[in-house]
Amino acid sequence: MDLKTRVDIAAGRQPADLVLKNGRIVNVLSCEILDGDVAIAGDRIVGIGSYEGRNTVDVEGQYICPGFIDGHIHIESSLLSVPEFAKLVAIHGTAAVVADPHEIANVLGTEGIRYILSSSKHCPIYVYIMASSCVPASRFESSGADLGAIDILPLLSDRWVIGVAEIMDYPGVITADPDCLDKLTVAGELPVDGHAPGLSGHDLCAYIAAGIGSDHECTTIEEAREKLRLGMHIMIREGGQARNLDALLPLVREETLDRFMFVTDDIDVEDLLDRGHMDYLVRRAVAGGLNPVHAIRLVTHNPACYFGLKELGAVAPGKLACLTLLEDLKECRVTRVYQAGRVVAEEGISIDREVGRRKRHILRSSINVHWLEPEHFAIKAPHDGECEVHVIEVIEGRLDTQRALERMPVKDGQLHADPRRDLCKITVIERHQASGNIGLGFVRGFGLSAGAIASSVCHDSHNLVVAGTNDHDMYTAAVQLVKLRGGFCVVKEGQVLAEVPLPIAGLMSEADAYTLSEQLQVLHEAAQSLDAKLRRPFMALSFLNLSVIGALKITDQGLVDVEKFELIDLIAS
Repeated sequence: MDLKTRVDIAAGRQPADLVLKNGRIVNVLSCEILDGDVAIAGDRIVGIGSYEGRNTVDVEGQYICPGFIDGHIHIESSLLSVPEFAKLVAIHGTAAVVADPHEIANVLGTEGIRYILSSSKHCPIYVYIMASSCVPASRFESSGADLGAIDILPLLSDRWVIGVAEIMDYPGVITADPDCLDKLTVAGELPVDGHAPGLSGHDLCAYIAAGIGSDHECTTIEEAREKLRLGMHIMIREGGQARNLDALLPLVREETLDRFMFVTDDIDVEDLLDRGHMDYLVRRAVAGGLNPVHAIRLVTHNPACYFGLKELGAVAPGKLACLTLLEDLKECRVTRVYQAGRVVAEEGISIDREVGRRKRHILRSSINVHWLEPEHFAIKAPHDGECEVHVIEVIEGRLDTQRALERMPVKDGQLHADPRRDLCKITVIERHQASGNIGLGFVRGFGLSAGAIASSVCHDSHNLVVAGTNDHDMYTAAVQLVKLRGGFCVVKEGQVLAEVPLPIAGLMSEADAYTLSEQLQVLHEAAQSLDAKLRRPFMALSFLNLSVIGALKITDQGLVDVEKFELIDLIAS
């Protein structure tokens, strides 16, 4: 549509293509609710007030909101392909996501990022990309790629790549590591996201002075307040494993409203089906006492402003007609969703008009493991008697971990799992270059009484991770993942009880959301038959490799003391 026609329609000289009549417009710019019509010409909103159109829809007093925006998400963590993810979140009012394809980048490098970009085309939401900055997350992880500033720079010329993703290597920034500074330099004036759990004082000042503008790792109101005072935008995360909304919501006040946004970070298909997406965060915030219009602003206008998405984030002339209709503001019940002026979802059902235009994108297999034998899972003891060992302790609902020292008996020259004390073995197997690297350790918190569970989703380098009570089942589980080209499995007494294939980079399924959810339900039931006690045992397992958050983690290189940022021996004495 030419500009003159758009202006004529806005001025009322021509009828609009579509008019949503008798709506209650949620104005996130003035933080008020106005009665009126919304006039749409082509893919744009052209007027607010009283309009006539070639097509009219009487919304009968429903609330007309801007389409929701998730300001920080790893789509791969949903376990869905990008088109299936887009269909699922669109029915919950999501118009756009700002994705860090950090997970697939750690497996396939820029090929993985290009895959996300390509497969997001002709989807019912807009997928914007932040160029992944920490691949690998740290020097203690062996990933499938190593991206430097020279790799990031070409990505930034793509119109859908809008900044540099979370800078996880905060020690590198603080110590002025040249590689870290080069990545910050190539970002120029584009937004740069942060990842700085617990950072404070001079170190935090140095991190922000480097040009990093946001943080999604705050877990306490004191931490968020300090970062807010020093100029950061605070992303309040309410995801699958990490949930910080209740702790941080009291800091959101009218005078600080423009400095916050809601994000999910990591959320899987089961939570999306059970809870919803950004609509769930709005409901939670309103239930926690936040003004509903303010809550909607945190998932619309604020992320649009921070990321420079000038065409999104408000119901106003000139904006893209990405609109979410709500029957009830407090409950945030989505009834209809428009994307660029076209209905893409209604009453919880996706309307996918673009399926025929999408092509299937094929990726090479990403599972490349050195030959395995059961003895590779043995932990040899340096002496007879007892050994004191470092133990990773999982925290329900958290990405970080605690640590403990436990005395363990030596049997046949080896240290063994002890289910009675909730001590499982854990191993991380390098799966990108067939290097043969295997990290071995012990973990508490899964509660397994028998068998083993395994995953090729293992943040952020995504090597194979296996937790179990005996070497043979752990070996069987690892071999099964190789056969699946990645995924999850549960093994007991040498038999595979359940499995979920994830053939897209060992991270994502080719199934639709409902089929995948059914597969995961069977998987969780199998894990529970081993007495797994965590709500999401595979999600908890997947974060035990992440060597930049927590007290103690494990990678294919061994145990990582995250606080000291160094490798340590499993056996303390």
